[in-house]
Amino acid sequence: MTPRIAVVGGGMAAARFAERYGALGGPGTVTVYGAEPRAPYNRVLLAEVLTGRYDAESIALPLGGATARPGCEVVALDPRVRTLRLADGSTEAWDELVLATGANPVLPPVRGLRRADRHGPAGGGHTLIEGVHTLRTVEDCARLAEEAVGAKRAVVIGGGVLGVSAARALAALGVRTEIVHQAPHLIEGQLDGEAAEVLRERLRALGVECYTGNRARAVHGGERVGAVELAGGYRLDCDLVVLACGTRPRTALAHAAGLPVATGVLVDDALAVAPHVHAVGDCAEHRGTVHGLAGPAWEQADVLARRLSGAEPDARYPGTRPRARLSTGGLEYAAFGTVDETLDPGLDVLRLTDATRGSYKKLVLRGDRLVGAILLGDLATVDALAGAFADDGALAGHPLHLLTQGTAMTGDMR
Repeated sequence: MTPRIAVVGGGMAAARFAERYGALGGPGTVTVYGAEPRAPYNRVLLAEVLTGRYDAESIALPLGGATARPGCEVVALDPRVRTLRLADGSTEAWDELVLATGANPVLPPVRGLRRADRHGPAGGGHTLIEGVHTLRTVEDCARLAEEAVGAKRAVVIGGGVLGVSAARALAALGVRTEIVHQAPHLIEGQLDGEAAEVLRERLRALGVECYTGNRARAVHGGERVGAVELAGGYRLDCDLVVLACGTRPRTALAHAAGLPVATGVLVDDALAVAPHVHAVGDCAEHRGTVHGLAGPAWEQADVLARRLSGAEPDARYPGTRPRARLSTGGLEYAAFGTVDETLDPGLDVLRLTDATRGSYKKLVLRGDRLVGAILLGDLATVDALAGAFADDGALAGHPLHLLTQGTAMTGDMR
């Protein structure tokens, strides 16, 4: 029997699975069902679409020989008889199901964000007021770009990777932009305090001011945003607000179908949820972790493609060691593994800074083994560093070579 593989979700994990399955010569058919009106694309590049560097078509992702069904939202699953139901009422049969439903933006507990906050349930449900945006889809990006044309000031709530990227993009469009971030420093999951301070100065030079250790309490302005009030009472006047407060896995389909769900859809090392049902990407929870990053999503998709194609039926996903990379409009960094040495007294640090060039480099070591690193502002040695981190073994020679290529810098090791 020729297997019919249904992929539910039109994001990056879905595209990666479909492309790899085809490249490995997997049998049967693969159909990718997506609720958005376009085939899968690279969400990581949405900030670049906002600036106009790329258009929507240029960030499309390959699907191999899979069939894309954009605008076909799956509203129900029946794992017992292996069918799915679409929003138009039609049903489709499948032999193997891959859940790649992704995640939704988290709306922070800020008063006045939604019309329901002002008018009650009769006032239009929970629609965001005018001028308040999320940035998860190409359509989100188009709406934000249109409003940015006449805007003078913007506030980005959230100083993670998406918040920093969105703020830099708005500043590049000529909008004075401010980031409000509740944590003590920017991108706290991937950078240490010193790296974040270097990043903050680079953002300031690009026209972005940052308010860290601050919480947005309320949005003011009637039907359209006019200001953001911070917890201390200070108000930031603005024409636009972008919400970048993280994501939450989309699990409603799986939950309604009786599949195991916690924070995400629960998977084992084979990325199996139940017999003939699998999950990858932002919706999947593996060993208690929902990664919410493109790298782990692609690794999971690769493993599942090897399993289901027959190329490596016993392939397993062991988890992903933390790593991230951002390169956008004058901001670039890479981070690997453990970056906070204060968590373990057995760790040593090699740190190099260049105030003139605005770069910061750090290795976190346990003996002669690399356990973490940050490169910010100068990624010349990123490939060597990534290789050493992936090898996870004893380093050959002095680790300084992983940070320098003849650049004069000041540093310390402790």
